[in-house]
Amino acid sequence: MVRFYQPGNVGKLYIPDLNTAIAAAQQAAMPPSQEDQRRVILLLVDPQVDFIHEDGALSVPGAVDDTRRTIDWLFANCRDITAIAASLDSHIPTQIFYPTWWINDAGDHPAPFTIITSDDVNQGRWKAVYERQWSDTYVHKLESQAKKALMIWPYHTMIGTPGHSISPALYEVIAYHTATRQSRPTFLHKGSIPKTEHYSLLEPEVKVPFHPEGSLNTSFLEMLADYDLIYVAGQAKSHCVLETVASVMRYYENQPDEIAKWRILMDCTSSVVHPDIDFDAIADQTLTTYAEKGLQLVKSTDPID
Repeated sequence: MVRFYQPGNVGKLYIPDLNTAIAAAQQAAMPPSQEDQRRVILLLVDPQVDFIHEDGALSVPGAVDDTRRTIDWLFANCRDITAIAASLDSHIPTQIFYPTWWINDAGDHPAPFTIITSDDVNQGRWKAVYERQWSDTYVHKLESQAKKALMIWPYHTMIGTPGHSISPALYEVIAYHTATRQSRPTFLHKGSIPKTEHYSLLEPEVKVPFHPEGSLNTSFLEMLADYDLIYVAGQAKSHCVLETVASVMRYYENQPDEIAKWRILMDCTSSVVHPDIDFDAIADQTLTTYAEKGLQLVKSTDPID
């Protein structure tokens, strides 16, 4: 393994040693990515401290090991990976899925992992502090569109905090790939619109007209379409990975050749754990259904093909 990388550092918060990582990359001297006959991209979904680290604000059980396997896969296949792209979940303190947004008659805000239903809104059990009319309609739209119910989350991946950062050990390997393959990573921020959730890196749960991030990100999809294979890893399988894949399946509904390009690294992603909802089972069932339509479910130990 490349000497700058220490598997035990995955899940630890520190300043990435980019000088050492890039020096190792320059010594490796792999062919530049521009020469690739087969173009392969790794799409990292929200590979951030708050999701991956065990003390993160919304830590996903298994995410540290997922990240180690992702890093191992990157090193093993560095010559075949043309580019890396990553989404960054990016939030502020007042958003529709945070306690600040809702209140009850007693003046209490909902605890994290509270589910707010349309019946709760209709009966006035929870009332929006901000944008009352939009918020009430929003909860109804989620249910009518068969989306997940509105979940109140712990404050996580807040812009400007350490939890928003890409996990340091993984960032070092992104820098290593960038330097040795003479490639350019792409970073996509999502989730900053206060009045909607944004699980999928491609679109919000409910569209926000006239907002530049309020609809399907077709330009990013067009960028990805230039690649022959698109591998996906990251967190969480039950939410941001699953909804990203759902966006892809809808967009390419009648284009099986495009769907067949997509590969989910199933051992490089894990699900949020909830006391009452088996998110992992829901995710696996949905992904299996998508696999029947051409989506490829693979492991990090499988060869790139």
